[in-house]
Amino acid sequence: MTTDLQAIIEEIHATLSPRTGEGKAADYIPELANVDPKKFGIAVIDLEGRVSKVGDCDEPFSIQSISKVFTLTLALGKHGETTWNRVGREPSGSAFNSIVQLEHENGKPRNPFINAGAIAISDLVMSGHTPREAIGEIVRFVQYLADDAGIAIDPAVARSETATGFRNFALANFMKSFGKLTHPVDHVLGVYFHQCALAMSCVQLARAGLFLAANGKNPLSGHTVVSSQRARRINALMLTCGHYDGSGDFAYHVGLPGKSGVGGGILAVAPGRASVAVWSPGLNANGNSLIGSIALEMLAAKTGWSIFGAPHA
Repeated sequence: MTTDLQAIIEEIHATLSPRTGEGKAADYIPELANVDPKKFGIAVIDLEGRVSKVGDCDEPFSIQSISKVFTLTLALGKHGETTWNRVGREPSGSAFNSIVQLEHENGKPRNPFINAGAIAISDLVMSGHTPREAIGEIVRFVQYLADDAGIAIDPAVARSETATGFRNFALANFMKSFGKLTHPVDHVLGVYFHQCALAMSCVQLARAGLFLAANGKNPLSGHTVVSSQRARRINALMLTCGHYDGSGDFAYHVGLPGKSGVGGGILAVAPGRASVAVWSPGLNANGNSLIGSIALEMLAAKTGWSIFGAPHA
């Protein structure tokens, strides 16, 4: 099967570009509603560091919930397996900002990638830190993973999140009522809103996720980020929970661990092969990038990278 990645992604980009603008931007966060719906970028970085990229792949965008992969990695580094006392590992089957499940399950979020779970993870990352220190640690960690000191938080998006994050305030207060948050709600949400406002390009994002494709080690620097066992487990959670109540559909069509964000980005991992980032702001009904999901399905089909086997073995 062909592995000319540059040619493959150029073909995918050319095929799907006429459809950019389909889907619906996350207009409940006002700053995200201002993004050009025609933006579309793809970047693939293999374990040798070779970069294949096309389209708007060097333009920073709001990574939103993709940040949850990096904060989970940080929390596991700080707290190890006790992390799972605070948040579960099961798919939710509910919308990413649903409060109904929390009530049924006594304030313990179903997994770390829905909003409630990510808020609980932010609380863990804060341990021993002020909100400002915790935010700084998250930014430095992502800069380290991507080997790029230029990655920063978009302050306008952070303000927009804070001004409109009423559901997240409700989720956090609900968890606090069950004793599931240690720190003050406004402090935890300050960290959460700022991590979601991280701005990264497809190239930066693919590079930051490369350790998950390489058994926990950054193959470009040689640094071990997490153990191979932990990398496998993070990938497993991305596969089963990374696309909210569309996770099963994404696994069915794409067959790669992935994490989406309502900014229109998706980080996908081809274990042992490459890290992939796509960006197209229009979202499907589950809050995942519509064109980005199709692009990844095409990429998996053309490369045979699905973890469930090549389509024409």
